[in-house]
Amino acid sequence: MGYPSKQPEIAQEAKDASCRPLKISSAFIVNSEIGAVLAVMRRNVRWGVKYIEDEDQLDHSLIKSFKEIRSKVFLWPNKWHTFNPVVYLQPFLDVIQSDETGAPITGVALSSIYKFVTLEVLDLNAVNVAEALHLIVDAVTSCRFEVTDPASEEVVLVKILQVLLACLKHKASVKLSNQHVCDMVNTCFQIVHQASSKSELLQRIARQTMHELVRCIFSHLHDVDNKEQCLTQVVSKQQDNGFTGSKIEDSLNSVVGSTNISGDTIGELDQTGQTTEAYGLPCMVEIFQFLCSLLSAVTNVGAGPRSSSLSYDEDVPLFSLGLINSAIELGGACFDQHPELLSLVENELFHSLMQFGLSPSPLILSTVCNIVLNLYHFLRAKLKLQLEAFFSTVLMRIAQNKHGAKYQLQEVAMETIVDLCRQPTFIYEMYANYDCDISCSNIFEDLVNLLSKSAFPVNSPLSAIHVLALEGLVAMINGMTERIGGEVSLLDYAMLDSEDHEPFWKMKCENYENSDYWVPYIHKMKYMKKKLMVGADHFNRDPKKGLQLLQGMRILPDALDPVSVACFLRYTIGLDKNIIGDYLGNHDPFCVDVLQEFAQMFDFREMNIDTALRVFLETFRLPGESQKIQRVVEAFSERYYQQSPDILANKDAALLLSYSIILLNTDQHNKQVKRKMTEDDFIRNNRRINGGNDLPREYLSELYHSICENEIRMSPVQGSDFRALIHDNWAGLIHRSRQTVPYIVCSCQELINNEMFAILSGPTVAALSVVLDHIEQEDVLQTCINGFLNVAKIAGCYHLDDVIDGLLASLSKFTTLLIPKPVEESILAFGSNTKARKSTIAVFAIANMYGDYIRLGWRNTVDCILSLHKLGLLPAHLASDETGNMEQVSESGPEKNGFLSSPAPTVLASAHSRNLSGLMGRFSDFLYYDTEKSAPQPSQEQLEAHKHAVETLKSCHVNTIFTESTFLQSESLSNLARALILAAGQSDEQGAVFCLELLIIVALNNRDRIMLLWQGVYEYITNIVQSAVMPGTLVENAVFGLIRICQRLLPYKENLTDELLKSLQLILKLDARVADAYCEHITQEIMHLVKANARQLKSHMGWRTITSLLSITARHPEASDPGFETLEFIMLDGAHLLPANFVLCINAARQFAESRVGDVKRSVKALDLMAGSAACLVRWSHKTKEAVGEEAEAAIKLYQDIGEMWLRLAQGFRKVCLDPREEVRNHAILMLQSCLIGSRGVHLQDEVWSQCFDLVVFALVSDLLEIMQEKTLKEHRNMEGTLILSLKLLSNTFLYSLSSLSRLVSFCKVWLGVLSYMEWCIKVKIRGKKSEKIHETVTELLKNSLLVMKSGGILVPSDDVGSDSFWQLTWLHVKNIAPNLRTEVFPDDENEQGFHDASVSVSSGGS
Repeated sequence: MGYPSKQPEIAQEAKDASCRPLKISSAFIVNSEIGAVLAVMRRNVRWGVKYIEDEDQLDHSLIKSFKEIRSKVFLWPNKWHTFNPVVYLQPFLDVIQSDETGAPITGVALSSIYKFVTLEVLDLNAVNVAEALHLIVDAVTSCRFEVTDPASEEVVLVKILQVLLACLKHKASVKLSNQHVCDMVNTCFQIVHQASSKSELLQRIARQTMHELVRCIFSHLHDVDNKEQCLTQVVSKQQDNGFTGSKIEDSLNSVVGSTNISGDTIGELDQTGQTTEAYGLPCMVEIFQFLCSLLSAVTNVGAGPRSSSLSYDEDVPLFSLGLINSAIELGGACFDQHPELLSLVENELFHSLMQFGLSPSPLILSTVCNIVLNLYHFLRAKLKLQLEAFFSTVLMRIAQNKHGAKYQLQEVAMETIVDLCRQPTFIYEMYANYDCDISCSNIFEDLVNLLSKSAFPVNSPLSAIHVLALEGLVAMINGMTERIGGEVSLLDYAMLDSEDHEPFWKMKCENYENSDYWVPYIHKMKYMKKKLMVGADHFNRDPKKGLQLLQGMRILPDALDPVSVACFLRYTIGLDKNIIGDYLGNHDPFCVDVLQEFAQMFDFREMNIDTALRVFLETFRLPGESQKIQRVVEAFSERYYQQSPDILANKDAALLLSYSIILLNTDQHNKQVKRKMTEDDFIRNNRRINGGNDLPREYLSELYHSICENEIRMSPVQGSDFRALIHDNWAGLIHRSRQTVPYIVCSCQELINNEMFAILSGPTVAALSVVLDHIEQEDVLQTCINGFLNVAKIAGCYHLDDVIDGLLASLSKFTTLLIPKPVEESILAFGSNTKARKSTIAVFAIANMYGDYIRLGWRNTVDCILSLHKLGLLPAHLASDETGNMEQVSESGPEKNGFLSSPAPTVLASAHSRNLSGLMGRFSDFLYYDTEKSAPQPSQEQLEAHKHAVETLKSCHVNTIFTESTFLQSESLSNLARALILAAGQSDEQGAVFCLELLIIVALNNRDRIMLLWQGVYEYITNIVQSAVMPGTLVENAVFGLIRICQRLLPYKENLTDELLKSLQLILKLDARVADAYCEHITQEIMHLVKANARQLKSHMGWRTITSLLSITARHPEASDPGFETLEFIMLDGAHLLPANFVLCINAARQFAESRVGDVKRSVKALDLMAGSAACLVRWSHKTKEAVGEEAEAAIKLYQDIGEMWLRLAQGFRKVCLDPREEVRNHAILMLQSCLIGSRGVHLQDEVWSQCFDLVVFALVSDLLEIMQEKTLKEHRNMEGTLILSLKLLSNTFLYSLSSLSRLVSFCKVWLGVLSYMEWCIKVKIRGKKSEKIHETVTELLKNSLLVMKSGGILVPSDDVGSDSFWQLTWLHVKNIAPNLRTEVFPDDENEQGFHDASVSVSSGGS
């Protein structure tokens, strides 16, 4: 069990042994290297000759030391880690430092040292390892040797570089001191410079080693204690770091002229160079400062980086920038923890980057951009204004070719911008920190505009820059898409206006790290900045009016004060510096106060007066008038003296010195001044100005040289694109960077997404459209399409309907569907054009995913759908309503009008076949074509195009737009319907039919919101119906579509029942030819509607529409059957009869009874339906009796209506009783009789019976008598029987209603009417003679009536004398009918009868 446990240890030991020597072998390595050095030395004449004569000089001291070590080395193996390595290293180091050794010997010694270090013969745990490393570094950095040949020299230099790098990578390198590390870097740099005159290989090795050294050093920055102090400036090491014959000299002077960076920059910790402190921040600061100084030195040589000719060595800045980039890549994350390093980056480094950023070299610009990109990543929170200056002054201006940059430079700048845009938080932080800062430019907005304009190919083909700019915009959009959060309400500017006035210069954020604080803060600042920009524009034109405008916008207080105006001038960007200078120099007391407050806003502490003056004058242009200059300089001097009392005695001294500096500046930099002021002249001019004493000469000398080297700009620089590069402006920027608000690191990007998108969307859509118009490459094409979709996604998230409308308008142009072409050409163009197909997919993807926020864009979408329909690319059934029912409007409807049928594919059709419509038409056309006229076969290209087109349409999911319209927001839904209507109005009939069908589907799928659509749908259908004069597909679909809407909605929308049924009245307005063509099918649909929704129909208006439609069908041959079936469904057994439809149904049934279109049986059946409806009156009458409470009031109304309905029913029968057909009229009379005498359950008022006799019974008998007298019997056969039935009806009805009639005042009138009509009937002649049947019938009916009246006590003998009494009038009429009836009815009253007869006869004769 023990063996396996030892196996890992053995394996680990083997692995260690492969990497480093065992301790027992270190002695052999040392011995071997001693032998190697001695062997090379003996080859040299100097070292190979022995002095035999003098035994004391048999060996040279260098050889002797090697031999001594060799004799002892094998005595140490067991105690190697306790042995001082200096002992065996010293001979090798002596050889390296010896002037007498040649290059081969020195090279072998260096190789030995390199072997000791890399193979860890020099162990980290060895005693005195730090001293050993120090000695190695000292020896190598002061290496000397004799040059024998160039090749050997280069070998030595390479080995020096190897040893230095190995020492720094050694585990014990942490014990190196700051001074040693600085020496190593200095030595390596000198070799780099010296290698420039040697082989290419040495140059590359030297540069690579320098990079490795810098990487090794700065990779340890994160391990450095934050409290470690940077070493102070020390005297540089005074020693000769060179080689005998070919020494490594202080070569930096030859690179940068007179600047001695080697002596001033790389210093030492003390005079002896001895220290026990491990290297750390001090050497890093020194090295980084040295690298920055290389850039500063180069910029001071020649004409500068903006020279048109390459007047400086491109190699040095590239090398320096590369080293700086390496340092930042490895240690940049820790720079902000060390103020010394951060200060170098903020000022010296960034100023150099600004200058080299405008270099004509693409390599330099690319390296600079890489550094800035790294600085942004690591230190953006500390470099707010520096980054702004670089972006605006260098990067964007090169990218947009502001100053004639070469194409390569533009491409590099654009690539950098795109890289920045791909950073997760870049655009958010640009917006939050710059666009929402009143003192900064709108970096984000400028970037968007730059990329958008750069993506536009103006009079040129699409180039790489155009594509890069597009990628930048798409990167921004993609970044926003990934960070879309919940719905964020847009900023309420009205609320900001209503807030109390708060000075903009006092606005602060309580916590710049908490989004709950900084998001509202930047909202306010952005809003304020917009107002300030407007105010600045007006101020530049007229300062007074500009300030008044700002007061009106509540930016400045109503009572203007100097502080607020001074803050406006100090912090607002966009102001004209000339106007500011004139305003501040004005003699007006208020302006003077503003000037004083303006000066108080500067912090001049720890600044030389020339720097302070630069900072002050950088904010405005010094006026030209002497008095204005005096006021401005006095204000400056007073403020400077307040903050620097230790230098100057009083403010007068500051004033005089300021004037003296301004004069010196004019003298030195005005070309018209021939004799320039010398340093002594300047010092002499400033004697005794400091309170009667002289200022220190060194102080004045420094001022003199500062002004001479860097002019104080008194006026804006010509070509203001470079303003940030000028010394004054850079000094002002550094000054402002100390006062600027903290940099906001955006961690909650979604909170400001919507505001940024409002800026980004317009330019992005425009750029995408332009590029998409010019591009054919598939990858760029897909990038554009993805960009459109992402824009739509963001716009949908923030409900920006105008953006989505714009997207659809743009994309629809690229579909080629809106270009009028012949069908075959259109399909070929669409199917073979990848851009068109992808654009079409994008259009419908947006419509499906973000339809809620489409407004006007629906028109573009519908136009595309309509075009696809015309091309025959849409399926026959594009969409269905909510029930998924895609059958035709009716099962018996016209088969040629299948719902949403699409034109057949026309790829293979000829010109003739295009004039036909429908699949069958095309098929028939194909069958009957002659061989000479046969359609041409499609080409392979056409087939492929059609295939691609069909596949594209499958990906579009066009039908989903309509089937899912249920989920659209109300406004979007309304716009969709409006778009369909507009498109239909501008299309041919086929297109109009298609749009109408889609419109109906949308309406059916949105039954819960039908009122949103109803008005538009109804008006459109009305226009179609009223304008149709002939049958056609459009009017047919309109009518049946309307019916279908009613069919689907009636079960669910009781509140809309009347509105829906009222719409069906349009059918009644159809032209006679149109109505006749579709009457049968309309009736069938009405039947379906009624059967399905009869219980929902309750209003009189709705039923009037239905019965009107049914009544029309009574005389239509094809439509009468379904019409009567519908009426029968309503009236049979009173199933769906209501007080609201009773009279209407009776009238409709009467028309069917009177109609001669059907057979007699149907008329009889109609009469039966009328008769059966009387049962409903009985039932309703009982309900009125039982009604109590709140229902009683309605019952009274119903009671009154029942009498009216009963009377209307009787009147309906009366009209049918005159029908020419005997069976019909006789049946009608019987049904009328059953209705009148069977109304026992109906509670009728007495007056109703009187009306019944007047309007029905008497009128019927009268009409029959008239027919018999005026009409021929050919039209009305067997009228005798009909008249007998009517007389029976008369008698029976009278007797049935006798009790009610007897109570009426008009009873006598009714009774006499009965007698009169009986009398007339017996006198009627049929075929020229009176009818015995009628006479017998009348006599019998009259006798029966008299007996009933007698038994009821209504007809009794009367003593009244006169002809107007009821008794006398009765017998007067009875005598004319049947004289013997009186004796039969009243046999006991014969005598009296004779008397009365005589009286009546007398009376009659007299009359």
